[in-house]
Formats: sequence, structure tokens, C-alpha cells
Amino acid sequence: MEKLLIIDDDIALCELLTEYFSSEGFQITAVHDGNSGVKTALSEEFDIIVLDVMLPELNGFEVLRSIRSKIDLPIIMLTAKGDDIDRIIGLEMGADDYLAKPFNPRELIARIRAIFRRTKNEKEELSTKNLSKKIIIGDIEMNISARVVKVNDEKIDITSIEFKILEYFLKNAGRLIPREELSSAALERELLPNDRTIDVHVSKLRKKLGNYNNGMERIKTIRSVGYLYAINSDKNE
Repeated sequence: MEKLLIIDDDIALCELLTEYFSSEGFQITAVHDGNSGVKTALSEEFDIIVLDVMLPELNGFEVLRSIRSKIDLPIIMLTAKGDDIDRIIGLEMGADDYLAKPFNPRELIARIRAIFRRTKNEKEELSTKNLSKKIIIGDIEMNISARVVKVNDEKIDITSIEFKILEYFLKNAGRLIPREELSSAALERELLPNDRTIDVHVSKLRKKLGNYNNGMERIKTIRSVGYLYAINSDKNE
């Protein structure tokens, strides 16, 4: 039984979600302010956290920062409808996904199931012997089993989603990848209208990797279509 922590000051919504998710086989804990959210998240074991941005005492971003500094746990942010800046900030600070209020509980559970599928697949990949290999494209070396990425022999810290995105980029280097395809591969869910999740994760990854030494852009954005991981033709780079 998966354990879900809901941090939201909307008590009626928490009661609704508790009833709905309990019927789906989840064990639910709900708290209604930021301080309690941090304390509960760090003192008990959960499989995933649903975190509202607007909270008393500590806002959702402060809660996210406090939790992320201690544990690496999937977190879905709840944001106000149409408030794009909150979604982008949340993702940049380490949230795995977001959902705008009001929402259908079925959509939230679909997001949660997608995250569980991704983490389960990651564990299965780590236990598969033939994945103890490396992917090397230009100046990037990716050790699949160790979950380590190096650029010019220097290790960089990336999240699990960024790792999935980079792995897909490297396996498809030089090919245009539609956003919908990348979302399916990395997030294991469909890309919804006005959904910026995959774009923010790619932006974070691009900053961490940087350009090639000769200044060539590594991850190219193809407007309204998707992304292309460019292969550097400069043999000296």
C-alpha cells in the first residue's frame, strides 16, 4: 500500500482526496500548514507528497526547499489555475510535476501512477545486468547503473527526471524529438495542453550541461515541435 502525504490547508479538499485515494488503495496522511508538512515529511516514510503552493506558516516553496534538502521523494505541486510562474518555480526548485486547481482527482492519481511507473522502471533498470554499461556521446559520459553523469570528466548532479531526459537524448542524438515523445519517455505520461513540465526540466538540464567547449549549443529547441541533442562535429572538442 503506497503512502501519500497531502500538505494542503483546504480541509474539504483533503477529506475528498483521502476518501478517493483510500478507495484506490492508498494510505493517506493529510496536514494543513507548512511547518506540519515539513515535520511530517521528515519524520515518517512516504512514497509521494502532494504539496499545495499556498499554505499558512510556510508557503509551498519553502516546504519544498526544506524537504528537498533532506530527502529525495517524488513531489507533485498544486498551483492556482493559470499561475504559470508558480509552476515554473516549483519545477525549478525540484518538484517532479504539478497540477493546477481545480482538478479532477482522476488526473491527480494518473500523475501519481506515472511517477510510480517511472521510479519502478528505474529500479528495474538498475537491477538489470546489461545496463551496467555506459553511454558516451562526445564529452558526455553516462553510467546507467551507477546513475552518474560526467561532462569533460567532471561529475554533475542531476535529478532522476533529468537523468531520464538525458538518457533519451543521448540514445537519440541528432534526431528531432517531439515534446510529446519526450514527455512519454521521461515522465511516462501524455503531454497536456499548456503543459510546461518537460520544458522546465529540459531547461534545467541544459543549464547544468552547458554548451560544448567550442560554444556550440548542446540541446537545441525546435520551436513548436520539440528538441534535438546536437552532435558536435568538431573532433577537437
